[in-house]
Amino acid sequence: RGGTYRSSLGTRCELSCTRGYRLVGPSTVQCLPSRHWSGMAYCRQIRCHVLPAVLRGSYVCSAGVQMDSRCDYSCQPGYQLEGDRSRICMEDGHWSGSEPICVDIEPPKIRCPDSRERIAEPGKLTATIYWDPPRVKDSADGIIKSRVLLRGPEPGSEFPEGEHVIRYTAYDQAYNRASCKFSIRVQVRRCPVLKAPQNGYISCTSDGNNYGATCEYQCDGGYERQGTSLRVCQSTQQWTGSQPLCAPMQINTAVNSAASLLDQFHEKRRLLVISAPDPSNRYYKLQLSMLQ
Repeated sequence: RGGTYRSSLGTRCELSCTRGYRLVGPSTVQCLPSRHWSGMAYCRQIRCHVLPAVLRGSYVCSAGVQMDSRCDYSCQPGYQLEGDRSRICMEDGHWSGSEPICVDIEPPKIRCPDSRERIAEPGKLTATIYWDPPRVKDSADGIIKSRVLLRGPEPGSEFPEGEHVIRYTAYDQAYNRASCKFSIRVQVRRCPVLKAPQNGYISCTSDGNNYGATCEYQCDGGYERQGTSLRVCQSTQQWTGSQPLCAPMQINTAVNSAASLLDQFHEKRRLLVISAPDPSNRYYKLQLSMLQ
């Protein structure tokens, strides 16, 4: 050992290598009478095999494949390392631990449209609403495993009055799931509820007082309408026109002809009954022929 030693016959030397090297050959040699050493040996550097590549990941080593070299693993964005994060080249030429894997555990990113509010269409209690499907992106490999699932009506459907929640769900190749939702609110503009006039009634379309609804006024028998017959609910939530009246029908009997009498019933949807004590009465026969 050391830099100098006696090399006379019988000198015995023990051979060893510095850290990181392995002795190849005999560990002890002796000086023989033939003036040669009994054997030869050398130090070979200890090296581990090259580590295999990691799918969707990588590693960085401090000293390549030499002994004591440390290799640290990392994964691509969107993936998480499972297993040993570091491996060390040991004295026996093998790596410590086992090979890790990169697993996709991050769900895809999904963005739904913004929530929206719509007014029901004129004369209807619903609104037809369209929207673009959500944008989906997988932060790991960019691949969406299955189609995006919709929970709720399709775009372009008619939505009734009230609030409706639309949900979308997306899956990536690792079956990670992500969801988003948005709401649709349909508002029905309404006018004040109309009251039927005294001695009359109202007949309305649609829901009666929603935007676009039309109401028609009618009077009971023996009464005639004074004022507008139709009123429409506007988008300003106000009715057109004003409330009509049902006044007692005035019939003037002091006329000179049956035609003048009948004119007073024109378009009033009323029935005039003329009677006489005797069907053979000449006045009755004259009026009957005029009526016919």
